[in-house]
Amino acid sequence: MLTFLLRRLAASLVVLLVASYVVYVITCFSGDPLQDLRQSTSPNKAGLIAQRTALMHLDVSPFLRYFIWFGGLLKGFTGHFTLGVTSGGQAVTGQLTAAVGSTFQLVTGATLIAIVIGVALGVVTALRQYTAFDYGTTMMAFVFFSLPSFWLAVLLKEYLAIDFNNFLGHPVVPPVVIAIVALVAGVVAWSITERGRSRWWFVGGTMVVIAAFLTFISLTHWLDNPGLTIGGVAVLGVATAFGVSYLTAGKENKRSLYAALTTALVGVVLYYPLEWTVFSSMSMPLFLFLGVVAIAVGALVGWLWGGPDRRVSMRTGGVVAFLTAGYIAVDRFMQDWNTYVNSTYVNGRPIATIGSQTPNFDGDFWFTYIDRITHLALPTISLALISLAGYSRYARASMLDVMNQDYIRTARSKGLTERAVVMRHAFRNALIPVVTIVTLDFGALISGAIVTENVFSFQGMGDLFIAGVTAVDPNTIMGVFLVTGIWAIAFNVIADVLYSALDPRIRVTS
Repeated sequence: MLTFLLRRLAASLVVLLVASYVVYVITCFSGDPLQDLRQSTSPNKAGLIAQRTALMHLDVSPFLRYFIWFGGLLKGFTGHFTLGVTSGGQAVTGQLTAAVGSTFQLVTGATLIAIVIGVALGVVTALRQYTAFDYGTTMMAFVFFSLPSFWLAVLLKEYLAIDFNNFLGHPVVPPVVIAIVALVAGVVAWSITERGRSRWWFVGGTMVVIAAFLTFISLTHWLDNPGLTIGGVAVLGVATAFGVSYLTAGKENKRSLYAALTTALVGVVLYYPLEWTVFSSMSMPLFLFLGVVAIAVGALVGWLWGGPDRRVSMRTGGVVAFLTAGYIAVDRFMQDWNTYVNSTYVNGRPIATIGSQTPNFDGDFWFTYIDRITHLALPTISLALISLAGYSRYARASMLDVMNQDYIRTARSKGLTERAVVMRHAFRNALIPVVTIVTLDFGALISGAIVTENVFSFQGMGDLFIAGVTAVDPNTIMGVFLVTGIWAIAFNVIADVLYSALDPRIRVTS
């Protein structure tokens, strides 16, 4: 495996090197980087032209100028790595470092949301083929898939930002809206469940829960000062424990359920200690470290409970621990929501339509990331909606193909439950084609982010790329190209590893 990955990596780097040469030369011939100075009426125009010419080596042929830029990369071995300077004299590495962080947060968030929702919809529609839910999901998938990203972004600005901000000024849900939403939820619940008496109980329960939740929000003005509290974390943790345990281990594996419930209980017990100690001095490295610790504690609880297969209990405990920790973090963010919304920087309109952060806004970890999340919300949703449409179609087609295989019929004939057939045998193999699409789409999503970032004035790699194209600045464009190419190579290598992990029959040895 290691030999194969190294060989693939070497081949990819050669392709990246050749492509970078082509892109650099094409960029140099795409326009005149001195055009703005030639049209200038400044008395020292000749001096400015000479200065930029020397700065960007414009007196050297583009075919040879590339090697000057490439020499900056090779200087990284001596600790003097550079990507050159922009036409304005600023270091490309400095601008790229700030832009990469913003775009990586945007693209990663959108990709994760699209994968989780898209694959889940694809699996459910495959299992409920030719139902109303299948037809409805297919129609919506094609709608989102065909929408131009810039137009979808404008729609989100209008209806999910402006209208929602107006709603937050008086967060009361009209009874008619509550009834309509509950009815729609009931129709969806009816379409994804099988016939029988339990179907109507599930439909009715779904409608009652949705209606009760919206009524609670409306009567208590919960959105003005939201929060889960320790009670909400406990309820969500227990519900998550039952759900994850059933999906990963089944109803018959009681040890896995006990591990999941114990993990949720540990999270509830640590609710106040974390609030009083760690959360007051939170930072991003500490936040990520606590997430890793939560997963490790959940896995340890699963190992201690044991069961027919310790790995199943450990996996269940780890997932429940991660989600329960997420509920606690969300609750902590909610505690600062009211103060953030009513600050002078926000003025009661938290869902931002432009920028990656509020200008001059300063605060602790929680306030800073509330601000970033509110600015990431719209561009993330825009990218995720378009991507999940494709993921749901690929997941559905892959799942249908797998469910018709002989080994699935054999598993059913052996008396395995439908949950075991779907989760243990079908779902894992159905993910193999989806992994290919996801890894290829990650690079494409970055290019889509260029348009989305432009619509939302989001300061990321898209903004940097457009600035480079406008100024005919090959160094800036090559910086964006280099990062995008490395990401594409990295995710292709990850795909090769995931193939082997998902299907033990795949062994890459040559």
